[in-house]
Amino acid sequence: MTIVHPISRAWITTGGTGAQNYDEFADDAEITSIIADNPHSALAVEMPHRAPESVGRSFAEALPVAVERLAEAKADGSYTPAEQVIALYRITAPGEAPAYGIFAMVDTAQISTSADEPGLVIRNEDVFIEKVRERVALAKATGHLLSPVLLLQTARGDELHAALAAATDRAGAPAATDVDQAGRTHAVWLVGPGPEQDELTALAGGGELVVADGNHRSLAAQTGGLPRFLAVVTTPGSVAIQPYNRLVSELTVPVPELLDRLRAAGAEVRAVPGPASVPAAGGTVHLYAGGEVHAVTLPPTPGASAVDNLDHALVERVVLREALGLDPGDKRITYVGGDYPARWLAGEVDAGRAELAILIAPVTVDDFVSVNLARQKLPRKSTWFTPKARGGLVLTQLA
Repeated sequence: MTIVHPISRAWITTGGTGAQNYDEFADDAEITSIIADNPHSALAVEMPHRAPESVGRSFAEALPVAVERLAEAKADGSYTPAEQVIALYRITAPGEAPAYGIFAMVDTAQISTSADEPGLVIRNEDVFIEKVRERVALAKATGHLLSPVLLLQTARGDELHAALAAATDRAGAPAATDVDQAGRTHAVWLVGPGPEQDELTALAGGGELVVADGNHRSLAAQTGGLPRFLAVVTTPGSVAIQPYNRLVSELTVPVPELLDRLRAAGAEVRAVPGPASVPAAGGTVHLYAGGEVHAVTLPPTPGASAVDNLDHALVERVVLREALGLDPGDKRITYVGGDYPARWLAGEVDAGRAELAILIAPVTVDDFVSVNLARQKLPRKSTWFTPKARGGLVLTQLA
C-alpha cells in the first residue's frame, strides 16, 4: 500500500499566487519587496510579518493578516477548489531538461530521522526549531498548507520520471502555469480518481523518499500532529544541487587572527587570485573578506564519518564554532542558497553589509542520496536543490 495519497481538499491557483518558498531568501527586505510588487503572492501568507504594512511586527502578531489574505484570495477567485486529486508538475526552461513531480499528500508517520526509526520518508538534516514553530503556527491559523516538501523517489525514480513525462505530454493544456524569478515555467495538471492516479501514486510511494527541501515543513507536520503533509515527489533526474554558502555579518576577531586560528587548528590557508568564487570541488572552501580570497583546506576529524568531514560540517565546526565562537544559529550568520552567485556574496562584503563570505562546493546528488539512505545526518543548510518546487500553486485544506 502506497504512502502517497491524493489531496482530499485542494485549492489550485488560477494565476498570480505562485511564490518562492519562505526560506529561499538571504535578505528579509527582498521578501518585503516581492510582496509589495505582488500582494496576491502566497509569500504574503507564508511570511505575513514581512509584508510592507506589517514590518516591525512579530510573526505571531501578523498571523491574523495571513488568515485574512488567504481567505480573500480564495474568495476573489485566485484559487479554485478540487477534491481527491493529485497534480502533475513540470518545470521547464530554455536549455534545461524538464523536471517532473506530482503534488500529493504523504503519511507523516512514515518520517524517519535515524537508522533505528522505521519509515519510508527520510529526513536527516538539522533544523532551526524557531522556523518549525512558525510553520506549525501558520498551518494551525490558516488551516492550509501552502508550500510542499520536496521528496526524491530513490527506488523507482527512473520509472516515475518516464511515467510523469508521458503523462504531461498527453495531458493537454495545464490547469495553471506560473513563471518564477529565474524564468522557469511551472505547470500543473489535475488528475482525479482512476487508474492513472493509482499508477502514479504507487510509483511515487514505491520506495524510500528523501527530503530534498522542506526539512522544517516536514518536522512541522510531525510537531503539529498532521496525519499527512503536502509534498512534491520528484526524481533524482529532475534535480541538481547548487552551492549553499554562508555570510557572516560581524566577525568576532579580525580577519588576520581568524586565518591564524585556522592555521593553528591544522588548516592549510593560502591566498588565491580573485574574484571570489565557489570551489570547483570539495575539500577546500573559499573565504572572502577585505577584498581578498583565501583558499582554506580544513582539517578532517580523525576517525569521524564521511558526513562529519563534509566541507559544510567542517565549516560549522572549525570556522564558525571554534575559530569564531559562533553557534550555527547565531543571527550573524546568513545561509545563502545557490540562487545567489558568488559575486552577490562578495558584493555584500564589499558594501559593508557583511564581513565574511564562506563559499563551499556543492554536495553531489548521488552523495546526498547515499548519505540519507544510510540514515546519516547532513549538516544544516548543506543542500540547495534546483529547480525548487513553487509555493502557492497547489494548496491543501486541512479540515
